[in-house]
Amino acid sequence: MTGIPAPQVNQDRRILLLRVLFIALLPVLVIAQPAIGQRTFTAEMFETAGVLLVFAAVLGRFWSILYIGDSKNATVMQDGPYSLCRHPLYLFSTIGVFGLGLMMGMITIAVLLALVAWLVLMATARKEEAFLRGEFGPAYDEYAKVVPQIIPRSLAYSSPEKTTFSAGTLSRHALDALAFLLVLPLEELLEWVKLTGIFPSVIIY
Repeated sequence: MTGIPAPQVNQDRRILLLRVLFIALLPVLVIAQPAIGQRTFTAEMFETAGVLLVFAAVLGRFWSILYIGDSKNATVMQDGPYSLCRHPLYLFSTIGVFGLGLMMGMITIAVLLALVAWLVLMATARKEEAFLRGEFGPAYDEYAKVVPQIIPRSLAYSSPEKTTFSAGTLSRHALDALAFLLVLPLEELLEWVKLTGIFPSVIIY
């Protein structure tokens, strides 16, 4: 390999950026009223689907963390969720963010939130891959040829019969994964605020 090696990605900066963007969108979430109504059957179906996606995101992130553990940036992980796509953590994060939008009953908001998260995570993924290609060269190139970046193209799942995980790494990342569950009471709070009529509202589909 030639040239200056790409630096490791600052994950704390990525997490901070996503949180700042979410906080910036809060005023929009406060005044946005779903066109399908607040207490309708359709709204309840949207909310249920959103909750299921949020839980799927949490479980998926835990699943990914169990495999990557302390091996992140130390090896080319190709087992478990990493046999389906190269960045399963980012895939499940995007799913969770989309679920948050669905919980609020608005497809437009769900797509907007997921798009913002997707753009930030894709930029992070590109930087991570530049570092990994500098570290592992052909080994990572061969992996990238077979396994898609984020969206799985097939169910060619592979995993050893036994695998080990780092309890320390899991505990460190647990709060990051469980943070998605905070959207459940937050969504209920936003719904209550909207029902009070304190703030002006804008109907959004």
